[in-house]
Amino acid sequence: MSDTKWTSSALRAKHKEVLFPSVGTYYEEPVCLDEGHGARLTDLDGRTYLDFFGGILTVSVGQTHPKVNAALEAQIKRLGHVSTLYPTVGIVELAEKLLHLAPGKIGKAGKAFFTASGTEADETAVALAQMVTGRQELIALRHGYSGRSLLAQSLTAHAKYRGVQTQVAGIKHAHAPYCYRCPYGATIEHCGIRCATDLEELIQTTTTGQIAGFLAEPIQGVGGFVVAPDGYFKVAVDIVRKYGGLFICDEVQTGFGRTGGKMWGIEHHEGVEPDIMTMAKGIANGLPIGAVLATVPVADAWKAGNISTFGGNPLSCAAANATIDVIVDEKLTDNATVMGKLLREGLEAMKAKYGHVIGDVRGKGLMQAIELVKDEKAKDRTPDAPATARLFEETKKRGLLIGRGGLWGNVIRIAPPLNATRAEIEEGLRALDEAFGAFAQTT
Repeated sequence: MSDTKWTSSALRAKHKEVLFPSVGTYYEEPVCLDEGHGARLTDLDGRTYLDFFGGILTVSVGQTHPKVNAALEAQIKRLGHVSTLYPTVGIVELAEKLLHLAPGKIGKAGKAFFTASGTEADETAVALAQMVTGRQELIALRHGYSGRSLLAQSLTAHAKYRGVQTQVAGIKHAHAPYCYRCPYGATIEHCGIRCATDLEELIQTTTTGQIAGFLAEPIQGVGGFVVAPDGYFKVAVDIVRKYGGLFICDEVQTGFGRTGGKMWGIEHHEGVEPDIMTMAKGIANGLPIGAVLATVPVADAWKAGNISTFGGNPLSCAAANATIDVIVDEKLTDNATVMGKLLREGLEAMKAKYGHVIGDVRGKGLMQAIELVKDEKAKDRTPDAPATARLFEETKKRGLLIGRGGLWGNVIRIAPPLNATRAEIEEGLRALDEAFGAFAQTT
């Protein structure tokens, strides 16, 4: 800790002075967090908050978890950093652990590569798919988000995050399985999964007909927790493989039990096995690390030199190994199912109560969203980003921290830690309900 006695107002002013203006923050007066334990965070002025966003779905098992902290403390006393040029116990044990948990053919026979972020993981996965197939063209999804690099911005189909005018060529964006705003005007019951079947025409008309792969999130995170309907991925991946492409499953936000009942988001889709998986965020409870898993034939296709300075850092590996142990040993995927059901029921009750502003409630496990609209009965369901901003201020007053997403910034993202208790979920729901009550009086 610095010897400077910071206040929130002084820190906000200095933050604005010394950081890029593009560094976004939440709230009219950003919350300056200073301490955290479990699901509780405290700001520099001593105010405490219930955290329902976890550093963008990253703090899987709560702040300063004792088992994760103990692993970090033991590691920092022994070895801080080397790089992938030197094998370490931590990186080998983490690779084995992830491959043991991986679904399908990767779990049966796979290999791992470590990076420092989800952006780097997606970059690695795309390069790997291109090496395996000898092709360059990629299919990604509209409303998807892949990170901050030039390639990741090109994969991202969300204008706000595409700041570079010149994009990487050869990337085509298919319709997202965004059922609430179906591009075909269909309903879930009678959609025929046209967003998936359209992939064939997309490949036939906008590519050479031979693609390297298809990158998709099982639930689109930054896109507003867009949940694909049952059957979508089976149809989409079968089409991709028909044209020689690999399936890259982006589990950066959906991995490690977040969606409840399963370790990975893609496991909710029967009969679908990734060729490559990417992950980051929740893997190490806040320590920076990303990973790429692939089948052995795919992994072995990388013949060029390959190192990562910070990938598999001993500290990050120690945190990841401990975090995964907590998730598995404490059966937190099951807790995410039970607490996710409680959370979802509360959100659905709010939709019934405030249906004029809540257009949709969606998600899986402890990855739930509320989409705000100006008028749910209107044909276009006009997104209401200003309402989201007002709701944020109301939840902040009540000591609840939530997230935001969606192409129009009108989706509330809710993601408590995987070990959230019934009391914490109920407390968060009460605060959100009170915030909607105050908010609804002004709309």
